[in-house]
Formats: sequence, C-alpha cells, structure tokens
Amino acid sequence: MTISSSRIVYVNGNYLPAKDATVSIFDRGYIFGDGVYEVVPVIRGKVVDKQYFFERLGRSLAELSIDWPCSQAEYMDVMSQLIARNSLEEGVVYSQVTRGVAERDFPFPAATPPGFMAFSNEMQLVDNPLAQSGIAVATTPDLRWKRRDIKSINLLGQCLAKQDAVSKGAKEGWMVEDGVVTEGVSSSAYLVIDGTVITRPLSNSILPGIRRRTLLEIAAAAGIPVEERVFTVAEALQADEALISSATTMALPVVTIDGQPIGSGQPGPVSQRLRQLYIERVVAEAEGSA
Repeated sequence: MTISSSRIVYVNGNYLPAKDATVSIFDRGYIFGDGVYEVVPVIRGKVVDKQYFFERLGRSLAELSIDWPCSQAEYMDVMSQLIARNSLEEGVVYSQVTRGVAERDFPFPAATPPGFMAFSNEMQLVDNPLAQSGIAVATTPDLRWKRRDIKSINLLGQCLAKQDAVSKGAKEGWMVEDGVVTEGVSSSAYLVIDGTVITRPLSNSILPGIRRRTLLEIAAAAGIPVEERVFTVAEALQADEALISSATTMALPVVTIDGQPIGSGQPGPVSQRLRQLYIERVVAEAEGSA
C-alpha cells in the first residue's frame, strides 16, 4: 500500500505533509513501544464515539503513568483539523501518545514531554461490502502480554496473530488461550446462541472495546439478551451466528471459523440488526455534532 505524500498529518504540534513527518529515533515509542494509541471512526466528516474514546485513552495513559500531551479540547481539535485538512468524510483518525524522547534506559525518564502524533485514513465504513458477505475468521494462539486492557502501541503479538490468520485465508484472527477465545486480533469477538449475544467479560485479558461497549448498550435498549462469559472454539463452531466489532469494522458478521460455516454460513439476523442499529446511532451522533 502506497502512503500518499500529500496527506496532512500531525506530529508534536505541527501539521505537515506525510512525506515530511519524522520522529526522533530516541522516542520511547520507537525504542520500547512505550505508548498508547486510539482509532476513532469518522462519519460524515465528524468524529463519533467521542466520549468513550476519551475515557479509554485516559485510562490507558493513567495505567502507564504517561501525561496527557494536551487538553482534551486541544486533542479533539487536532482530529478536527486533520479531518478538515484532508477533506475526510468517512474513515478513521489514528492518534498515538508516547512517553517522549529520552536516552535509552528502561526506567521512566523524569520531566519528559509526551510525544503526540495523529493521521487520518479514508475508509468505507457504513457501506462496507463485507457486511453483506460476512468474513472468515481463523483461530491463532494468543501470544500477548498480560495487560491487554491497555491499548499499547506494542503490537508484535497481534501482528504475528494477524499474519497467521491471513496466511490461512481469513480476514481476522480469533486468539485462543487456555482453550478459550480471548478476542479478535484487532476486534472484539461475539457469538449468538438462541438469540443471546455472548462475549467475554472485561478483564486484563482483553481490550475494553469501545464498539463492544456501544453494542452492548444497543442490545440492551433493543431487548437483545447479552451474556458476558468465556467461550471455547468448539462452542463457537456450533453457534448460530458470530460477529466482530472495532472502529474500522463497526460490526461485521463472521460466516466461517477455521473454514467451517457458522450457522447457515451467511450473515445472521442478530449480527445484521446490531450493525444497523450501531450505524443509526453514530450517524445521529455525527448529524448532531457542532
């Protein structure tokens, strides 16, 4: 994939073309993966799921004892500026905060300003054709560290897992540990059994997905039962439906796992309804934004 040299990005207080964007080789994000990130959807030129985005970013920063690089209002202004400067109508904004630039040493450096960078990506979110076809998932070992609840930029375990899934012909991987599914490589994982949505409860073992939080709220409002518990691969293969959610996928049906059809092998009604209700929610949020 070629990176557009004309795209405007943000790096430590400056807006500049992507071809001119650089960071120090001494940035702890580059050396140690010492930082956090977020990905937020943009619908109709507006950031959506803003409140939950800030809550999760704040928690990740606090867990790693990294200061906010600016106020939340200034952070939001960076995203708004990137949307405007890149004429983005639909897609995502990626932002990253690191502990900053210091000599390479494992302890946290004192009085080091955080690093802050962000960029936008144009993507088809609402009319994603995969919503009609569904996606294939492949299981893969969960090799990650023990604090998966922090949205850390250290993603080598996820890269290995995603490549394993892609090499098997799948769009996404479901990571497995101690016989049960933890979550998707870059998404939250769900089953639907007898009309009930099943997803793993929050803990240090999984990321607290923003779309997960939103979809569970939507399900409750729509009268769709939800059960938060672990599930095995064997149970997933016998489910009526399966789906994933993330900033870039919203909610997408899963039609095969490890090559085996799930339910009818077609996107199921509960998955499709949750996706439609989520789209309605974020479109309403975008239209109501100032």
